Amino acid sequence: MTQYLNLDPGLYVRPEVFQAERRAIFAQSWQLMGAASAVDQPGQYLAIDIAGTPVFAIRGRDGSLRGFKNVCRHRGAKLLADGTGQCGLIVCPYHKWSFADTGRLVQAPWYGKDPAIIPEDWPLEPVAIDSWRGLLFASLDPVETLAEQLGDLIPEVADEPLESYEATDLATVSFDANWKVYTDNFVEGYHIPGTHPGFYAAIDFEQFQTTAHKGMVKMTAPPREGLFYRGKWLWMWPNWTLSLFDGGFSVSRINPTSTDRTDQHYTFFFRPGTEAEARARSVKGTLDVVKEDYTICVETHRNYAAGAYSAGPLSGRHEKGVRYFQERVAAALYPAST
Repeated sequence: MTQYLNLDPGLYVRPEVFQAERRAIFAQSWQLMGAASAVDQPGQYLAIDIAGTPVFAIRGRDGSLRGFKNVCRHRGAKLLADGTGQCGLIVCPYHKWSFADTGRLVQAPWYGKDPAIIPEDWPLEPVAIDSWRGLLFASLDPVETLAEQLGDLIPEVADEPLESYEATDLATVSFDANWKVYTDNFVEGYHIPGTHPGFYAAIDFEQFQTTAHKGMVKMTAPPREGLFYRGKWLWMWPNWTLSLFDGGFSVSRINPTSTDRTDQHYTFFFRPGTEAEARARSVKGTLDVVKEDYTICVETHRNYAAGAYSAGPLSGRHEKGVRYFQERVAAALYPAST
């Protein structure tokens, strides 16, 4: 059988690779923004960063949902702070240019008339927006529909009552490693005995299975009594996750901010009426596990950056997800050679 090797470690640390990924992966894919309920009402917006490019979705007074780059057309300032909020006009904090929720330039105060500004020439740059089962997505330059990208996730969770849960808790955690180092880690359970002793004791690891599907990697293991997870963890191309637990689920987006810095943005959904204490246990349990991952990922990235590591073999049993992810990355970066 063919022995598959880990990706060239240089692809994790070279700045030019990160810039290529921004164009070929992050700009062209649908990126999870968060809960669609965050923009239910007129004037509500949700602003995020996509690998360094700020975008926002806003519900217009006419009821339409639109997306734009979160960048003023005047001198490039950021218009809205990341997160959720409500506004009438979208006013740039730098020079007070204002835009309507349709993206139209409303006013460029104190600009002068020699020559005068023509508002129709300077609307906000649009971004594609779509939603699926209570989750909101944005894409800078989509090459396929959201449904096409989601692929086998759609039937995988068809029987899960995702829309019946409420988005109640948010968390962002950051670490000093390339986003692919962490993704490699997420899409395999091989590391669990060594990295997560508490998690290892709470599952039947001998029955841990990893399978790769269209647009998705699925990991399953029978949970033992007391584990808040339900024993199924999903990762979707190119950089988001969905984990099921009793009474809800969490999603996260693995967002690089540089070659060696990554933010992971979590949204937690719970059954209506879930007590704060129960929610806090699930949130803490999730973050405690991923923080154990961050320690090993930071060390791994340092070894890649130092040139101390050359690509090693991937397990045919446990690292099918790693192979699938890495092949997708290579195909995006080097389409002519795949």
